[in-house]
Amino acid sequence: MSHNTFGHLFRVTTWGESHGPALGCVVDGTPPRLALKAEYVQHWLDRRRPGQSRFTTQRREPDEVKILSGTFVEDGVELTTGTPISLMIENVDQRSKDYGDIVEKFRPGHADFTYFSKYGIRDHRGGGRSSARETAARVAAGAVARAILGTGIAIRGALVQMGPHKIDRANWDWEETENNPFWCPDAKAAAEWETYLDGVRKSGSSCGAVIEVVASGVPAGLGAPIYGKLDADLAAAMMSINAVKGVEIGDGFAAAALSGEENADEMQSTNHGLGFSSNHAGGILGGISTGQDVVVRFAVKPTSSILSPRKTVTKSGEDTEIVTKGRHDPCVGIRAVPVGEAMMACVLADHLLRHRGQMGESCNE
Repeated sequence: MSHNTFGHLFRVTTWGESHGPALGCVVDGTPPRLALKAEYVQHWLDRRRPGQSRFTTQRREPDEVKILSGTFVEDGVELTTGTPISLMIENVDQRSKDYGDIVEKFRPGHADFTYFSKYGIRDHRGGGRSSARETAARVAAGAVARAILGTGIAIRGALVQMGPHKIDRANWDWEETENNPFWCPDAKAAAEWETYLDGVRKSGSSCGAVIEVVASGVPAGLGAPIYGKLDADLAAAMMSINAVKGVEIGDGFAAAALSGEENADEMQSTNHGLGFSSNHAGGILGGISTGQDVVVRFAVKPTSSILSPRKTVTKSGEDTEIVTKGRHDPCVGIRAVPVGEAMMACVLADHLLRHRGQMGESCNE
């Protein structure tokens, strides 16, 4: 299987399966002498870890990361050496027997059929390589990317829609995302979502979600105007996340309803240099960052693993029904928030290194 690597100068290769002994990633291109401890990576992994509320899968994985290579302790400080960083996360709570009924059946909405059609073999235990379990490795890689970006660039994600229910943007409060199980910036909406998702969960069904990821402090100039567009790479990164079916930058599809006067982000001189009156473009123009907040949203479909019987076929082509048992997220979008943050970090780190390679570090000062 090819295409397990993404990035150019900052390159990430993930490995492992949902029910294998472990999974992880190899991160290449990290500059030397950056402080990087396992505890730092663990902080970000803990945000994605399953089983933290009744609204996510009850699979009990500690997601404890081990740094196997790429760092060296000098004067009591663990620093990157510039060599490939290998990160490993052991799987400790697999229940492969839950998937015994689907050995010969394709699950509707999953990658079972397409995977088997392409490779002629599939790991039915939790989806194998196509499982969202793989995203733990991405979050670990995102921690390394954040170390490259430094404290000047802040990346934050929020759930802005669950099923048909949207937040009230007038109530937006970033601190509130740490106070509820949904990463929701609207306290009132979060309370309403609890009742809604409890009903979805108890009925054995699922719902979709929309996640918004914002990067602040991004310098102007990242990206290239034709085949290295920052927004194109961000869109590809977000679309690569399991269950994502749509991505937009800035106003996205809503921009189609605006007039030219409404959509153009007017510019003016300020005491701090050039400024913008709005950010409909999501911080990117012509594929290059403007210095404003970079804003990306992506839509996650409802979890395909549900208890309601669905029509399907067997590997031999016979019609049948299937009920997907096991421990599944009623709204997979909840744990997609830290994954979206990680992919934003990886793309920005890659573009920052590419920018320095072409333009020199002085261009970022």
